[in-house]
Parts: sequence; C-alpha cells; structure tokens
Amino acid sequence: MRAELGRLVGSEHVLDAGPGSPYNLDSSRRRGIEGRADAVVLPGSAQEVAAVVGWCYAHDVPIVPRGGGTGLAGGAVAIEGGVVCSLERLRRIRELQPELWRMLPEAGVSTRHVQRLARENGLFFGPDPGAAEQSQIGGNVATNAGGPHALKYGVTGAWVSGVEVVLAPGELVELGGWVRKDVAGYDLRGLMIGSEGTLGVITAVRLRLLPAPEAAIPLVVFTRDRAAGCAAISEVFAAGLRPSVLDFLDGETLSMAARSYPTAQGAADGSLSAIPPDAGFALLLEADGTRAEAEGERGALLELLAGAAVAVHEPRSAEALWRWRDGINPVVTAVRGGKVSGDVVFPLERLYEGLTRFEAIASAHGLRSCAWGHAGEGNVHATVLVDPELEQELDAAEEVSEELYALAGELGGSLAGEHGVGWMKRGRLALQWPERAIELHEQVKRAFDPKGLLNPGKKLAR
Repeated sequence: MRAELGRLVGSEHVLDAGPGSPYNLDSSRRRGIEGRADAVVLPGSAQEVAAVVGWCYAHDVPIVPRGGGTGLAGGAVAIEGGVVCSLERLRRIRELQPELWRMLPEAGVSTRHVQRLARENGLFFGPDPGAAEQSQIGGNVATNAGGPHALKYGVTGAWVSGVEVVLAPGELVELGGWVRKDVAGYDLRGLMIGSEGTLGVITAVRLRLLPAPEAAIPLVVFTRDRAAGCAAISEVFAAGLRPSVLDFLDGETLSMAARSYPTAQGAADGSLSAIPPDAGFALLLEADGTRAEAEGERGALLELLAGAAVAVHEPRSAEALWRWRDGINPVVTAVRGGKVSGDVVFPLERLYEGLTRFEAIASAHGLRSCAWGHAGEGNVHATVLVDPELEQELDAAEEVSEELYALAGELGGSLAGEHGVGWMKRGRLALQWPERAIELHEQVKRAFDPKGLLNPGKKLAR
C-alpha cells in the first residue's frame, strides 16, 4: 500500500502510522478514540488528493480526511483503519481579491492565516473557532465550525460560496462559485459544509469576506447567579440589540479561571481587577461596527443590563479578554487532570433549564461540573471534571454525556453545535430527528459514497 501511494504523492509524503503517531488522535483525547491507520498520506495538490481517493476507492480502502487535528469529536481519526489523508501541504492562497471581498485558500491554510490576510487588506473573516493557529480552513468547513462571533456573523458555512472537493471514486469537482445569488439547483455546496469528510474531501474553499469593522468594544457583565444571567440574555434579544458576541461562563467556570482574568478599564492603579466575589455568572459581550455604531451599542447594552449586574467591566483590550476566554479550556482541564465536554445546543428560552438540569445530572453521578459557551445561540460546552486514571469516573462521565444528549433532544435542541458529530456522537441523531429525516440522511451518504469508504463510521444517523 505505502509503495503504491508513494508513487502518487512521493514516497517521502507517505508516513507510517504506528502506535504513538499523532495522526491517530485528535484534540478530543477521549477514551476509545484512537486510530489505527495503515498509512498517512500528505498530498501536495488537489490532483494528488484525487489520485489518492481514486486508489483507495479502487482497492476498497477507507480514507479519512484530516486537517489540523484540532477536532473534538474524533472526526479525523481512523478508527476503522485505512488511509489518513492529511491536507496540511495544501497551503496556497490561490486568489485574494480585496476589491471584491473574497479569497480562495486551499484546505490546509490555517484559520489564523485567513484571518490575518483578510485584516491586512482591510477585510474581515468572522468565524473564530478555537486553536486558530492549528486548525485549517478545510476542516473548519468540513465541521462547519463556529466561535464567539457566530452570533452576528454566522458559522463558517455562512462565508463559503463554493468548494473544490474530491468525490468518489476520485473526481475533482467544483461546487458553487463566486456568484452571490444562485438558486439554479440543489445546494450541493451546502451538503459539503459540515459533512465531516463523509461525502468528499475538500481541497479549496471560496470565501466571502466583509469590510473590517472600525471598532470593537468588549464588555463583561457579572450577575449574581445563573437565573439573572439567563434572564439578561433574553433581555438583549427582546430589546433588539445585536452584539457581535454574547458568551457566558457559569459560576464554577468563573472560579476556576479567576486568577488569569485580565485587567479591567478604570482600575485606579492599573492592577488586575478581580472577579467580584458575589458574581455567580458572567456575560462576555462585544459591540462592533463603525465607531459610532459600536459606542451606541455599548451604551444601550450598559443601560439594559445595569439592573441585573453586580459589576460591569470594560477591558482595555479585546484581545486580552478573548485570549483569557480561549484559555478556559486548558484551565478547566488542569483542575483534575481531565474533563469530558459535550457540545450541545439548548433553545435560548430553555437555556436556564438546560444548564440547571445538566448540573443535576453531573451531581447525581458524583462529578463536579461547569459550563460555558455561546449564550446568544444556546451553544453550551457542558463539562464534567475527571481524573483520567480513574475508570469509574470515566464511566460516569460517559453516562453523563448520554443523558446530556438526551436532554438536548428533549428540550428541542441539538447534540452538536459546532464540534460536529464525528465518532463520539455517531448514531444519536434519532434523539432530535424524525425517522424520515434519518432515512434521507442515509440516502445522501449512499449517493455520494456508495462503498462507504469516506470517513467510515462518522456522522452516522443511527
């Protein structure tokens, strides 16, 4: 196998995938999610990707597309063996047209590089998933990744006007294009977005961009408890305000992350301003637009939320605030050495109920829990802390996860908000979908991948 694949991409770009290979893991690090790939292939062009897919399809070998390996659902892990097709060498920016607000990066370009190029040209790429330096734009599209700014600007798919993709049995095709209006056929481009490599291998992406906002003003609003915080979220929507970010942290998360909280504007001596001791919930907001629009939105938010707040901080630096927010995941993990998180969505009007019931589920299993996420979308990173050396805690965490998925379905939400289904949540779509929808999901998979070789076992409806 490695010899034949080497003839397609160069022998130096076919790697062994033995025990300990980083290509057999992703960032989920969950029990049971470790691959056993037979080979790792690093194609250098879209044509080489097509050749690899063609060889795998001709020889009935599973093929698992892989971006930066930052996924949290086991989506890029070769659980069933086969070939891992890593897109990391596809790093060209094929087109950058600032005057038309668009860019065409290849799949292996990092998210941060896309953001940086846009900014250097007076433009803005809104999606901001975690691990932006490592995650790749192809993987972001394949999982339809989100982030804090998705409230105003949408998840990755909202910025994609077309994809170049390799379809079975090895054909390189273009779906979509640069036109801004196109209702001529079924949305095949949209089917690729969020398909997690189960329908094709994305090799390049046509991205729409926007002019960069002139100003972005961050706010942190602390409330006494979860009830007050969730009520304040609803008030923001009822008032017709549209912040670019509306994130939340519950009291447990606040207590764990308090030591690294950034300086707040107005501190008399310029020192760190501690999180208020009576704060049991926090909202992280950002107002952006022209300077006048951002200032106006800021003032409206402050006026609206003053009654619910025990304190309001205005960080000097939005960058420092979001760096602190991005660091919450490792901080929480370090408390006991491990954690198990569920990326679920609750309807906004049932966010308080979902958070309260999740806490009760974790407590019933003897586990400490916390939650944070994107409040404006009801997207919750519901987390339990575990000692990874204790099998009984890992078992309990898995039981909590199952009950959490069921809770999301019961409340009319979703078991996956931005991390995808991957391997970890396979077979559970019946919790939120009717039978006919599941049948259509399966028919789409068969139409694109009749042999079932594209990322097998992932994103399964049941």
